[in-house]
Amino acid sequence: MKNFVEELRWRGMLHDMIPGSEDLLAKGGVTGYIGFDPTADSLGIGNMVQIMTLTHFQRSGNTPIALIGGATGMVGDPSGKSAERNLLDLEQLEHNLQCQKKQLEKFLNFEGEHAAQIVNNYDWFSKFGYLEFIRDVGKHISVNYMMAKDSVKNRLETGMSFTEFSYQLIQGYDFYYLWKHFGCKIQMGGSDQWGNITTGTELIRRMEGGEAFAITTPLIKKADGSKFGKSEGGNIWLDPKRTSPYKFYQFLLNTADADVGTYMRVFSIKEREEIEAIEAEHAQVPHMRLMQRSLAEELTTRVHSEEYLQKAIDASEVLFGKATSEALKALDEATILDVFEGVPQGHIAKSKIENGLSSVDLLSGESGFLASNGEARRALKENSISVNKNKVQEAFQTSADDLIAGKYLLLQRGKKNYFLVIAE
Repeated sequence: MKNFVEELRWRGMLHDMIPGSEDLLAKGGVTGYIGFDPTADSLGIGNMVQIMTLTHFQRSGNTPIALIGGATGMVGDPSGKSAERNLLDLEQLEHNLQCQKKQLEKFLNFEGEHAAQIVNNYDWFSKFGYLEFIRDVGKHISVNYMMAKDSVKNRLETGMSFTEFSYQLIQGYDFYYLWKHFGCKIQMGGSDQWGNITTGTELIRRMEGGEAFAITTPLIKKADGSKFGKSEGGNIWLDPKRTSPYKFYQFLLNTADADVGTYMRVFSIKEREEIEAIEAEHAQVPHMRLMQRSLAEELTTRVHSEEYLQKAIDASEVLFGKATSEALKALDEATILDVFEGVPQGHIAKSKIENGLSSVDLLSGESGFLASNGEARRALKENSISVNKNKVQEAFQTSADDLIAGKYLLLQRGKKNYFLVIAE
């Protein structure tokens, strides 16, 4: 059986731990948990760090618990935040929780020995009255102790509501509850969670005289210091409705060489020898981007599926390779819009395309792709025009069968000059 701490260490995923954690985990058979914030209906690629932590934890012979914070999501974790977040109602939180639960089930094994569990802290907090909580739990942790946490100190100038101030006490009680009722001995999380996690270990010690442990992982950043998991368009989500498999694949494929070694270790489930072999091969021919391709293919398959990976590769080939007309026509509308984001566009009445539009009219007068009829005829004579990846001559006329997803035509001059026609 693998040694969990050693696995984190060589992957660069170990930031800090309470003394004794390594000895406990060396024996295996430990129950541990990580909390997930349900303020969105999808986890993001940044959450994959903690998903991978639970994955390695389980593969090392331990029992993982994923806690989805239905109660804490109503409060809002101040860690790493400069301003208070909007609070969500129960209905929205429940929807988000169910969506995240389905995503987590893709990565963890919920059957057999060391079967993973998903819990919701609303299940116990909904039965806990405020006066009961401050009497039975709050009395064990001093205000001075809470004020010393970085998540509080960093907000003293801008201000923090009592709601957010109390967050660490609520998360600390989660650890106590799981320790008492699930035999949970260790909490894991990002390094920004250290204060909240150690509040839990302190509660366990003061309320029951018990012992609990903690491990944190480093926050993953790009080599330039910017936050991992965001693109120009915002967060990279695990939900294909929020971030298409094509965009997900492209995000990983475009990883900088300075970052890809780190990401391979963190996000791949490949063994050390295989990762090091890919790294060595990549170093010989860095322009081939072997590590980026390996990472993008593995993670797209695990987050989405092999079918979606192939669609993402096919979609990538449309702009960057030698995709066929058949591959282009197999794309759905959402992927088409993602692939051709930023490509010049023009609009033509759908009826004109269906009734048959001449190549010259298609290229110039109607779409505006080329400046004039004369330029259109010259380009056609040069054999440099393609419609939906097929070379066309001046005699070409459009038909309804040419429309991709019933709505689009792809015009191309040469290898890289693209234009998307939208038929409406």
